[in-house]
Amino acid sequence: MIELEKETERVILVGVCTSEQEDTMNSLEELEDLANTANARTVGRLLQNREQIHPATYIGKGKLEELKDLLWELDATGIICDDELSPVQMKNLQDELDTKVMDRTLVILDIFAARASTSEGKLQVELAQLKYRQTRLTGFGTAMSRLGGGIGTRGPGEKKLEMDRRLIKSRIAQLNRELKDVRRHREVTREQRLRNHIPVAAIVGYTNAGKSTLLNVLTGAKILAEDKLFATLDPTTRGRKLSGGQEVLFTDTVGFIRKLPHHLIEAFKSTLEEARYADLILHVADVSNPQMDEQMYIVYETLKSLGVTDKPVITIFNKQDKAGSDAESIRDFRADYTVKMSLKTGEGIPELLRTIESVLREQKRLIEFLYPYQEAGRLKLIRRFGELLEEDYREDGIFVRAYVPVEIYEKIKISS
Repeated sequence: MIELEKETERVILVGVCTSEQEDTMNSLEELEDLANTANARTVGRLLQNREQIHPATYIGKGKLEELKDLLWELDATGIICDDELSPVQMKNLQDELDTKVMDRTLVILDIFAARASTSEGKLQVELAQLKYRQTRLTGFGTAMSRLGGGIGTRGPGEKKLEMDRRLIKSRIAQLNRELKDVRRHREVTREQRLRNHIPVAAIVGYTNAGKSTLLNVLTGAKILAEDKLFATLDPTTRGRKLSGGQEVLFTDTVGFIRKLPHHLIEAFKSTLEEARYADLILHVADVSNPQMDEQMYIVYETLKSLGVTDKPVITIFNKQDKAGSDAESIRDFRADYTVKMSLKTGEGIPELLRTIESVLREQKRLIEFLYPYQEAGRLKLIRRFGELLEEDYREDGIFVRAYVPVEIYEKIKISS
């Protein structure tokens, strides 16, 4: 990838409100956070109330003239629209405004390109970027030759944007082949976990809710955890033994966000599918965020789109140390269990571990068997994959009381 010097762009945020104004304002607040993460400075905002987004220029003619004046008055170098622009909208806006035009999707893709560190992450980001840019080659070429750098130039780089459609199509095909190999490797890893009967807990949540911090606290993973949107991109899996001896694998997944680009959902499907194959979902929510309810809704809708609908969910209400007095009344009616926590202070961690242990027990079978001494070898399976509650050596054999995975029950049961 081509290294470029960081350039602070001065941008104006543009949004269209077609329903509730408060929701659009919250979306613009989040867009400003995204712009800051992408090393851009927001110098102004423009919001228009319309029944629907203008099909040709995103905003109406009057607001377009107002935006021209704002660009000049604020000495802005570009605009960021709060929705994904069609190629026609992007080209028309560039022609009318004679400035760099970006949308929410481009900013998110740019952040992902800057944060990807593994080969899989880089492949996925490049694939998403190329699919997005495939229909926008002409407009991008003009904007980038004018401004040279900034948001949208990380990842594949300007050189790839100059390739014609045939070459980009060829590169997309090559990336798909490489990602197919990566997915095959991931499937082999999942099959190995199934054979080992080790339960998996997928950590999901809105970006910046505290997912990476939770993984660090539970497993000592020492992965990057910052107060930023999409601080970590590449998924990490680490193991931990619970108090009953049960080993659990915890997997951190990419953070969710409103209007998550469909190019990214498609490209990161194999990564996001970790939640589909998990035994339980740990849903991290930030109680200090005023939009927590909306963020939880977006997380559940994203999980639903991935086919994750039948897993037990533990919702973790994080950042209790920052929460106000109304935090006592918070609820998540979609979750099977809820735990109030502060990962910063350590509050609630023992309760979370007990809850995880309880959920995993519900997926196991309680056995009470007396094994003849000649069959003592079966205890190895119980110790390795189950949770041993009692082991009593008697004259006529070894009495065992334990929770075991349903998958190994046939191997360790005693015939009556």
